[in-house]
Amino acid sequence: MINLFQPQVGEEELSAVAEVFDSKWLGHGPRTKAFEAEFGEHLGVPADHVLFLNSGTSGLFLCVEALGLGEGDEVVLPSMSFLAAANAVVVSGARPVFCDVDSRTMNPSWRDIEAVLTPRTRAVIVLHYGGYPGEIVEIAERCRERGITLIEDAACSLGSVVDGRRPGSLGDLAVWSLDAAKILTTGDGGLMYVRDPELAVRARRLAYHGLVHPSGLGYARVSHRWWELQVPEVGRRLIGNDLTAAIGSIQLRRLPEFTARRGEIAALYRHELADVEELLLPPPLPAGHETSHYFFWVQMDAGIRDEVAADLLAAGVYTTFRYAPLHKVPTYGETHRVLPGTEHASGRTLCLPIHPGLTDDDVRTVAALLRESVASRTRLLGVG
Repeated sequence: MINLFQPQVGEEELSAVAEVFDSKWLGHGPRTKAFEAEFGEHLGVPADHVLFLNSGTSGLFLCVEALGLGEGDEVVLPSMSFLAAANAVVVSGARPVFCDVDSRTMNPSWRDIEAVLTPRTRAVIVLHYGGYPGEIVEIAERCRERGITLIEDAACSLGSVVDGRRPGSLGDLAVWSLDAAKILTTGDGGLMYVRDPELAVRARRLAYHGLVHPSGLGYARVSHRWWELQVPEVGRRLIGNDLTAAIGSIQLRRLPEFTARRGEIAALYRHELADVEELLLPPPLPAGHETSHYFFWVQMDAGIRDEVAADLLAAGVYTTFRYAPLHKVPTYGETHRVLPGTEHASGRTLCLPIHPGLTDDDVRTVAALLRESVASRTRLLGVG
């Protein structure tokens, strides 16, 4: 099976884990702090504004909790997002309000967001689809002008660049997922950035039970009666650990290698599929933008998309569509909404395998199978 994603881990990561085993310190400790500092340097932000967590989903929930969102508040997010963002909003008691996206980039513009703002809007969550930064600079500026908190779901854009800056550093808070499908993986894990210093302190406290000070050995060295608890507000345990942080440090060093190979694969797909008239390939990036190539997507007539995916699966190629429109999910209470760009894209888009483990021959195989399926399905159904 040629998989959509595949983690790239090897001897370096295994050696780093062995060192943690030898240290006998497996939990949240020095390697966690080192990984946070390394990621802060990558992002161009202070290390103490970065938190290593047990998942990106935990980061989204923590963003909503740290901001104190709740009943009567609204949070705007694109319908084409991962469901964790909507879940985090709903659990808080706030209301998710879905905006439309461009049907080609699957990213929202400021106009899309502005169209659904109300006096109750407290925050905006933006996903960088497939690693494309989108109009994040304008969105960040407009949100700041209006006093609306901007949360960047940067799970797709680790390795992307916009005007010399990293996506995730432009908003007020940001979250990255490091699960096994992501460009940089720790198996499970996540990162969070908080711009405001006081909010960063609060987020870190909430991520570990709400404790002002941990009650372990480190605090024992600086405090009398270190076992006594100070819990000004209730939190949960969302922190990462040194085992997974050690993997993350190696993966972060390998990030340029990962993104370079993804770029080569995307270029090869473009070359192999350039003359397939029935397919639309990802649009060109604006000047100053670089993508992580987290997704490589194609778009075709809605009448054949599902059948093409089934043909590829039968031939040993796993494709999918990410992300299914959230405004169509009854749980979120917005099924009455009509979002033309989102609905157009969701019926026509297919994400192809892209990860550094693919060989050039794998990519050519996927492209050839796709060409064959599109041609046969087009003839069969008389579309095009």
